[in-house]
Amino acid sequence: MALDIVIMAAGKGTRMKSRLPKVLHRLAGRTLLQHVLDTAAALGEARSLVVTGHGAADVEQSIAGSGAICVRQEPQLGTGHAMQLTVPHLAAAPGAEDTTLILYGDVPLIEPATARALVDACAGSCLAVLTLTLDDPTGYGRILRSADGGARVLGIVEHKDASPEQRTINEVNTGLMAAPTALLKRWVMALTNDNAQREYYLTDIVALAVADGVPVIAISAHDETEVLGVNSPVQLADLERRLQRRQAEALMEAGVRLADPARFDLRGTLEPGQDVEIDVGCVFEGRIVIGDGARIGAHCVIRDATIGAGAVIHPFTHIEGASVGDGALVGPYARLRPGAALGAEVHIGNFVEVKNSTLGRGAKANHLAYLGDATVGERVNYGAGSITANYDGANKHRTVIGNDVHIGSNCVLVAPVTIGDGATVGGGSTVSKDTPPGQLTVARARQVSIAGWTRPVKAKK
Repeated sequence: MALDIVIMAAGKGTRMKSRLPKVLHRLAGRTLLQHVLDTAAALGEARSLVVTGHGAADVEQSIAGSGAICVRQEPQLGTGHAMQLTVPHLAAAPGAEDTTLILYGDVPLIEPATARALVDACAGSCLAVLTLTLDDPTGYGRILRSADGGARVLGIVEHKDASPEQRTINEVNTGLMAAPTALLKRWVMALTNDNAQREYYLTDIVALAVADGVPVIAISAHDETEVLGVNSPVQLADLERRLQRRQAEALMEAGVRLADPARFDLRGTLEPGQDVEIDVGCVFEGRIVIGDGARIGAHCVIRDATIGAGAVIHPFTHIEGASVGDGALVGPYARLRPGAALGAEVHIGNFVEVKNSTLGRGAKANHLAYLGDATVGERVNYGAGSITANYDGANKHRTVIGNDVHIGSNCVLVAPVTIGDGATVGGGSTVSKDTPPGQLTVARARQVSIAGWTRPVKAKK
């Protein structure tokens, strides 16, 4: 059985009040469209076809490399018209069980299991539609069932075309469906725009299937959240919180202690160990791995990082593209930039920035310091206000600091330079040459006091 997945992504999204195409707005760090493409990918071997229209160039650029086939809809004359344009791209010689699944780029949280249930219900011979029962169905197309107990689906009527009696129906169409590819091709080419909107409605294929004697099967969505669409910033924000709550609950079920799941944001993947604690207001982006017993303080931003077992990340720390060793202490107000690799039991204190540097076990930079392009040995003490001057205006150079080194406060280490094992650099020194192991190096001007010196005063006008 060949499976084609068509994703409708041509809409303008007028109510978003944005120049950005609606499907490129972000939900939990990924575009709405990417969420749907990820669901499609989870279904296994299938071709994805994305119908673009408004902002087509931007939408197509955003998914370049995904393997999806893009089909432009210009002008946008409804979902039925969009499907008509995809017909030449569907399975060229469909077999008896070939199926087309139809998803929407602005309905991002459809679960793979639900999409799979639609495909399985279709089985290449039936029309399967995804429905939902709502207390307030305003705006949704209504599911029309037979009068003999309502077991058979007879059609779908859009809200604007529904009669007052039909508008009392609470079972609504979500728009998602799966159909036999061969029959779908014939049905969509038979659609007309004889309706209030003068558009080609894809939902009209339900009546065509009934007329052909093809069974129409209604599959119920798992919950409301997975079929909610995004049409406005308000709806996007609502869906964001729903998704974040879902992710928070999954983490808590895995044993993570969240101080407040309502103040938690995961915009990627988080792999936690046992007994992980996360305080309020933290944002996790990309791929994050957190070891057993680690604690993340309030209002941290962590992106593409590994946090070792027993590490403590104090509040207001930013970590990106870095690794933190077991038992390390970082922050508060620290910044680890890409390439920072902290060994076990390293201490990085407040207002310390580390970039593209490795720090050996037990090294400490407790406050107001910068380490860039440096290799720092074990048990080093790096003084407040000290920096590695790693950039000469054209190229970056590396600083090497041996084991058991003590760097005094307010030092400048001008790279490339090596500080030998056990060496001490006196406070206030500017070091531009390698220092020998085990010795004290002082590189600063001799202190001078000038008798009779008078401080300048402001000239009187």
